[in-house]
Amino acid sequence: MDRQNVAAISRVGGVSRPAVWRWQRRYVEEGIDGLLRDKTRKPGKPPLGRAVEEQVIARTCSEPPGEVTHWTGRAMAKAVGISLRSVQRIWERHNLQPHRIRTFKRSTDPDFVPRLHAIVGLYMNPPAHALVLSIDEKSPIQALDRTQPGLPLKPGKCGTMTHDYKRNGTTTLFAALNVLDGTVIGKNMQRHPLPGSASSSDAREGHQEFIRFLNEIERNVPAKKIIHVILDNYAAHKHPKVRAWLSRHPRWTFHFTPTSGSWLNAVEGFFSKLTRQRLKRGVFCSVTELQAAINRYLKEHNADPKPFHWNKSADKILEKLHLPNESVH
Repeated sequence: MDRQNVAAISRVGGVSRPAVWRWQRRYVEEGIDGLLRDKTRKPGKPPLGRAVEEQVIARTCSEPPGEVTHWTGRAMAKAVGISLRSVQRIWERHNLQPHRIRTFKRSTDPDFVPRLHAIVGLYMNPPAHALVLSIDEKSPIQALDRTQPGLPLKPGKCGTMTHDYKRNGTTTLFAALNVLDGTVIGKNMQRHPLPGSASSSDAREGHQEFIRFLNEIERNVPAKKIIHVILDNYAAHKHPKVRAWLSRHPRWTFHFTPTSGSWLNAVEGFFSKLTRQRLKRGVFCSVTELQAAINRYLKEHNADPKPFHWNKSADKILEKLHLPNESVH
């Protein structure tokens, strides 16, 4: 039988061409009886029972034997006595992924609840005729130059970037996000101490930079506006000279985030976008070039700002954390 006839029979019968060839061979060998009588087949493997599936689920959700930290597919297949693919199918059906883990950190701040209520209240119900600013500093931002140019993106190929780089200095970005309209006041500063630095000159430089940034905001905000500031517990923010500056500017009020509660600071989202969109894959041959790129990003962001919206109430957050409203314990 030629190929055209085989293809025609395959289309009419809704079967594959190898099936047609098998029918042809059986007709030649056994005649019409070979086609009317079905061939015996080797017995297939019986499907796994419900008990085996439940055993795999129970073992996956328990600790593995010995000092192994988590179950692998091959270890589970050997323990239960089934194939690796069977284990994988069971895990897929029940969305089990023992190879993955998520980290978390709970705040131990004794003032967690009142600080949470104060900050979320400012986000969801800002005071009338007042400005709510989320302030933080991103430090240090490195001006990195790659040792070789990367290859561009192509169909089927991702872009490339060398693992090694050249350091060309660092800068610090102080930023204040206006949660009402989404605009950002930003200022680059050349030098910033690392947190925990033992040097007294570094500590002095840290709070002096912060005060210079506060003065920058003071000049940009209309005089009649009350300013509520959300910021973290960094030592420079509580320096005696910063407190003295606050006493001379009574329209300012600081609201500190709880310990291990930087997720409450809205400006962190802006820093994340800046890193992803402008810094992570950027190539900068000098600090000046890096600062210029950051300033352009600030200008582009402020040309089309989006108001910041906080959707979860403090009560819902406490409920998810299984904490009572009156205490963190």
